[in-house]
Amino acid sequence: MSIKTTNSLGSIVISDSVLAAIAGLAAVECAGIVGMSSLNAAEGIGELLKRESLTRGVKVTATNDSVQIELHVIIEYGVSMVAVAENVIDAVKYSIESLTALRVDKVNVLIQGVRV
Repeated sequence: MSIKTTNSLGSIVISDSVLAAIAGLAAVECAGIVGMSSLNAAEGIGELLKRESLTRGVKVTATNDSVQIELHVIIEYGVSMVAVAENVIDAVKYSIESLTALRVDKVNVLIQGVRV
């Protein structure tokens, strides 16, 4: 699915994969984040994804003018989970809103693992 906005000059269509890439890049740049995770449903183990596949750890739900993001991340050992999650939420929300002019309703951070 994608989001379409229209103005006097024409229309803009933004794909969910673009929003996922923006969110994934913003998240991995935050302190305390090791990388994105893909949940292996069979074993319930979060696996660390390579930098090229950041969008696999991001789920985007888009409506007409707003976006909801769900991020699966792996964090460093010894950092405050709450502080890292709040930092990721702020960074992702700012990145998407400033680059696309869409409103972000919700950013959910799911911590899938801790890397020592």
